[in-house]
Amino acid sequence: MRINRQDVEVQMAIPGATLRQHRDFGTAGDLGGISGEYFTFGAGVDTTELFVGLNGNACQCPHWGYVLVGTITTTDGAGVQETVREGDLFYWPAGHNVHVDEDAEIIMFSPQDEHSAVIQHMLDKVSG
Repeated sequence: MRINRQDVEVQMAIPGATLRQHRDFGTAGDLGGISGEYFTFGAGVDTTELFVGLNGNACQCPHWGYVLVGTITTTDGAGVQETVREGDLFYWPAGHNVHVDEDAEIIMFSPQDEHSAVIQHMLDKVSG
């Protein structure tokens, strides 16, 4: 399968962040359907408030990805931080929050049902 970034549907566009998600990009065994995702973030974006109300007030979906540009720091439920930078492959296990240190563009692959629920939660938060 191949899809151009511009053809990946925008699920959420707010100041400082655009989240694109293409569902049914493939399957991964027990994880089920996988979505291919392309996210752009402005420096300073922080998911902490957007994830309030989720289990642990954190994203409970794992992600595998690659940083095209920028720097992002994740914090897990125990307060452990990890920073990814341009050129890094990453794995973010369930139970994380994200802070964008420098403008960033990332590609991610995520279990689509779990991540779609998180995206919907964020949309509900920003719509009031």
